[in-house]
Amino acid sequence: MSINDIREPALGAGPALYARGADAAGLRLSLVAVTRAGAEAPRLEAEGAEPVSLALRAELFDHAVWGAEFSLPVGPDAGYRLDGKRFPVVTDLSGDVAIGFVSCNGQEKGDEARSHEDRDVMWRRLAAEHRTRPFVLLLHGGDQLYADEAVEAHPETRRWAGLSIDDKPGVAWTPDMEDAVRGYFFRRYLALMRQPAFAELAACVPSLMIWDDHDIFDGWGSHPAGLQESPVALGLFRAAREMFVLFQLGADPAALPSTCRDRTGASFSQDARFPGFCVLLPDLRSERTPERVMGPEGWAAFEAGLGAAPDGDRRIVVSSVPALGPRLSLVEALLDLYPGQQQYEDDLRDQWQSRGHRAEWVRFLSSLEREAVERGGPVTVVSGEIHLATRGEMRLSDGTSLHQLVASGITHPKPPAAMAVGLGFLSRLGHAPLPGRPIRLKRLPGQGAVYTAERNYLVLRRRAGHWTAAWELEESGRTPEIGL
Repeated sequence: MSINDIREPALGAGPALYARGADAAGLRLSLVAVTRAGAEAPRLEAEGAEPVSLALRAELFDHAVWGAEFSLPVGPDAGYRLDGKRFPVVTDLSGDVAIGFVSCNGQEKGDEARSHEDRDVMWRRLAAEHRTRPFVLLLHGGDQLYADEAVEAHPETRRWAGLSIDDKPGVAWTPDMEDAVRGYFFRRYLALMRQPAFAELAACVPSLMIWDDHDIFDGWGSHPAGLQESPVALGLFRAAREMFVLFQLGADPAALPSTCRDRTGASFSQDARFPGFCVLLPDLRSERTPERVMGPEGWAAFEAGLGAAPDGDRRIVVSSVPALGPRLSLVEALLDLYPGQQQYEDDLRDQWQSRGHRAEWVRFLSSLEREAVERGGPVTVVSGEIHLATRGEMRLSDGTSLHQLVASGITHPKPPAAMAVGLGFLSRLGHAPLPGRPIRLKRLPGQGAVYTAERNYLVLRRRAGHWTAAWELEESGRTPEIGL
């Protein structure tokens, strides 16, 4: 079905909320909604304010993307109305709060053809939990969209995908290819926004999102230059970037949100402050190469965000790939013994633990330790990417721990059991990228192995100032909480 075949009411997708931060006075937000081209702008009425028309952010494929930045005051029954329909929102984040974390919302091939009855089981469970115990934030840790099949959008992109790396630079990027690929990305985002359980949550729970490779294409940034710097790869990246800004940042492509410190857009690293905690989302994809994870702009934005966090506040760091993990560099070294590019080499280079990223990994972990030890801000890292659930700890110099919580994926099918077993074996070998700070990977409460192969999401809770985490597992149900 093409974009032009879609038939819908005036409001075609949305509303979707995006968090910009909060304080004692209220919650700062952005809102996105999509209509058919030519429809009137949706009318937004923030609680206690006069209605305003949303601003036009983009016109794409017979549709209009609208948006607005606004605030809601702290109150027990806060909310907003869009075209007369009311949506409740929790605006008081100063006391007990619940935060959801999800990742890997799709699969590499055939995601559009999947039955939503099965695909969205965990989204429906998350929405049902919100109705009972409302979430204040929803954090998305990467691969919100599986766009690997964008190369099927045009015959030339399909041909490019089948070429050797040496031949890929010879394929030109044309306006027809750009139009087809942009249409693919737009259609996929529109379909995801319309998924009922996701739409229910997005309208009432503000999101913070950072992308990973599948939001662009598998392994973006970890491929050789012949692929990565080819005209078609760069064209795919530009299309993915445009739609990411509209639908994951909830922003105007001409004006990045206040959560992004790098105003050039080279990096989408973000940070946002809330009462007693802050959320930091380093961009591990925009500047990535096989030799680096973040470039100068990404590191500057991330470290500035850390520096701006108040002393003593908890730091929740959304690292799209886990910051604490097994010794994958051993597998990487083994693959180097075989000629040619192996199937999983880009996946291994994606990781902080890759030999090519060792210095940056140490820099990343050292910066988190400084926050916890020198500024008294406990650090919790949440990650996705591996399609398994697990947790890790790194003991810090003051005796406290840096916690790593992995929840993946919300809809991605669980991987073969052998993958969980293999990673569990590697986890026994131990690792200490910072001298004297060994990493320990641990089982989820109630589970028999270090890695759990079930679809899942994570819930962080603060009660009376004490933080806990629990996983919702598709087959095993809710784990007991662990203290953070």
